[in-house]
Amino acid sequence: MSTVTRAAVLTFADPPATETTLTGGKAAALARAAAAGLPTLDGVVLTTVFSDHVDAGADLASSEALVEAFERAGGAERPLVARSSSVVEDSAASSMAGQFASVIGIHGFAEFVDAVRVVIESRTRAGAADHPIAVLVQPLIEPRYGGVLFGVDPVSGRSDRRVVSAVFGGPEALVSGEVDGSRYLLDERAHTVETDRNDGPELSRTDLRRLVQLSATVAEVFGGPQDVEWAIGTDGQLWLLQSRPVTTLVRGVPSGPVYGPGPVAETFPEPLTELEQDLWVPPLRDGVRHALLLAGAATKAQLAASEVVVSVAGHVAIDLRLAGGVPPTPTLLQRLNPVPAARRLHAAWRVGRLRAALPQLAEQLLDRVDADLEAVPGVDELTSRQLVALVQRGQSVLRAVHAHEILMGMLTDTSTNRMTGASIALRVLAEARLDGLSDEEILVHSPIVLALTSPKVGATPVLPASALTLGSGTAEGSDNGVLREALRLRARWVQELMGRAAWQLGERLEAAGKIPSAESIRHHDLEAIEAIITQRAVTLPASSSGHVHSFGEPLPACFQLSDLGLPIVTRRADEVGGGTGAGGGTGVGPVTHDTVDPPPGSVLVTTTLTPGLGPLLPRLAGVIAETGSVLSHLAILARESGVATVVGYAGAAETFTSGVVVRVDGDSGDVALEEVAA
Repeated sequence: MSTVTRAAVLTFADPPATETTLTGGKAAALARAAAAGLPTLDGVVLTTVFSDHVDAGADLASSEALVEAFERAGGAERPLVARSSSVVEDSAASSMAGQFASVIGIHGFAEFVDAVRVVIESRTRAGAADHPIAVLVQPLIEPRYGGVLFGVDPVSGRSDRRVVSAVFGGPEALVSGEVDGSRYLLDERAHTVETDRNDGPELSRTDLRRLVQLSATVAEVFGGPQDVEWAIGTDGQLWLLQSRPVTTLVRGVPSGPVYGPGPVAETFPEPLTELEQDLWVPPLRDGVRHALLLAGAATKAQLAASEVVVSVAGHVAIDLRLAGGVPPTPTLLQRLNPVPAARRLHAAWRVGRLRAALPQLAEQLLDRVDADLEAVPGVDELTSRQLVALVQRGQSVLRAVHAHEILMGMLTDTSTNRMTGASIALRVLAEARLDGLSDEEILVHSPIVLALTSPKVGATPVLPASALTLGSGTAEGSDNGVLREALRLRARWVQELMGRAAWQLGERLEAAGKIPSAESIRHHDLEAIEAIITQRAVTLPASSSGHVHSFGEPLPACFQLSDLGLPIVTRRADEVGGGTGAGGGTGVGPVTHDTVDPPPGSVLVTTTLTPGLGPLLPRLAGVIAETGSVLSHLAILARESGVATVVGYAGAAETFTSGVVVRVDGDSGDVALEEVAA
């Protein structure tokens, strides 16, 4: 290997400067940017070879490499900046934001020696003492403005958004969390979506366009969105000071309806595997479509524009506008157009007739479903083809039951009903266990307890470990409410029958050597299973006994799907609290103001976000800061650690006293007091 490749001192112009193992993440990225023609300052790097010599006992003050670096950086003529550039810093997996030292405003060689020593020794503070580190040396500039630029919204993950934060002078005060700075949420054409001046400068339209263009160029050079530190000099020159990969999950561009899991949470309280989705989501989707059309609540065009019911990594959600959770906003033309009004009048006449007949129709459907269920023999008595036919028949029954149940809720008054299948099931379960019955016996004699379990492909459902005693009083029930609950219960019974039939198929395919285990059938769709049962296929595709389904995080209350198929939170102005969500999900815990030794599981309320709080993050349930930016180092680290973080919450220290329990939503920025049982 040449002496140049292993040199202790390199400039950005030297080809080896782009090697992370030699110059660290920060310097290697800037060398790569400089080679691509991006506006970077000149840089001299004391490489990992140099730090290895220091670790081996070399004296800094007498180091020839140190003298060479000082001279090549022009330290005799101008002040310098020494920054860390560790090999574990600024990577795609972890930014290590703010955990290493930087020294700004170095005058003379003696200060330079001390600064290099500080940077190298900061590995211990960052928990990276065993990893090589390089030292990046650059000229000190006095910018008019400085800040941080994100090539993607770091909170929502929207790839069609850019976030710019700016402060007067260099970006150091912003990334350290000392000041808030002005914040701009921009689209891809640099149009402002949101803005908050705070204590920062007002950037011109030209500056915002230049920053958005820089974001696009940097993303092209590095192959993805970047977290960029930038500065604009007094002469108007835009400088790229640092570039690292965005550690936020890029979720894409949202479009289409707003979905939410709330209205279908009772039907699917737990996520579904691939087969469970294939068995039960399409019937629900079809049932909702049919009910909305019959009730005149949606047109065919509106239904065609929506998936109505979606499944994201097994979590089920429904179109909230179609479900009534998000009211539509009619345009002026729609309000003045008489045609929809005439259609509604006709629909009202038709719906009126349907409303009158609906209870009787529901009773007839219940009778037919009960008769069908009674006529089904044990699943072990059916052939494999009959089991497939049973599952398909179950889907047809579910479509009808779901549609009738939804129509009962939409067209009849069930608001006075206090009797639910779950409440009755809890009482039945508690009484049966007091009588000494086993869970297997309870399921046979009182199938209403299935209302307490989630639909699942399996042999036997698992009942709750303990049943609540609801008292001896009888809940009041309205006729229509009771019918609706009966329909819900029949849907659960049909799902249970389908789940057991599918499990029986899994056991038979396992015995025939077609799949590695009965459990693995849950990870195939019905079409593939039917193909092998009818001998149109020999084996199921891509089956593995080690398959583990990853359901990911629960769905947000309101979201849109992106072009990548990922959920992106949809916020409304009245849902955002006093701060700005900095990510990290949701956390609940008692408030503490102790920034030295906070109790595990607590929510830290602090004035500013300082990098020194980084080591405390693993023990925290959340962080609330009165100042700071979503782009500060600690906010980045909190997102990486999955710690719910809210910044810019004015008066947080006074509002949330020590010991009160709060829920911190890092997505919306909400902070709410939690009720604690006495």
